[in-house]
Amino acid sequence: MVMMCEPLAQAIESLKKERNYDEIIYMSPDGELLNQSMANAISLKENLMIISGHYKGIDERIREHFITREISIGDYVLSGGELPAAVLTDAIGRLLPGVLNDETSALFDSFQDNLLAPPVYTRPADFRGWKVPEVLLSGDPARISEWRYEAALRKTAEKRPGLLNE
Repeated sequence: MVMMCEPLAQAIESLKKERNYDEIIYMSPDGELLNQSMANAISLKENLMIISGHYKGIDERIREHFITREISIGDYVLSGGELPAAVLTDAIGRLLPGVLNDETSALFDSFQDNLLAPPVYTRPADFRGWKVPEVLLSGDPARISEWRYEAALRKTAEKRPGLLNE
């Protein structure tokens, strides 16, 4: 199944009369691979249209004449673009002011600086003899920041060393 050219073109043109779109994105395994820096950049756009094909996608002429960007969420094929569109929406939506309780928390997520996020802990400080690192209980922001950075480096080197080469 391929989404037909005429109804899709009419829908896009009708929506474009109502507002100017910064990007018309097509979710496709052919597209550039979604990453955090791309999500950051897209989150700054005012108006987005995301098009999801199903099975074989959309008529090529729509891609040629309307689509400004094609995005993939990985090197695999799904039945449709609905799930990738939801992934993209979540990745950019959480960066918008007011979406997260602490607007600065997204700045310290994995991939913001090509590192995985450092480990996180909750209370109690000692659970079954499993202890939170003392530095995190110190109350010293500089030491805590240094520990988090070093922990992020260690975690990235262990789990995703390729990120350190980017």
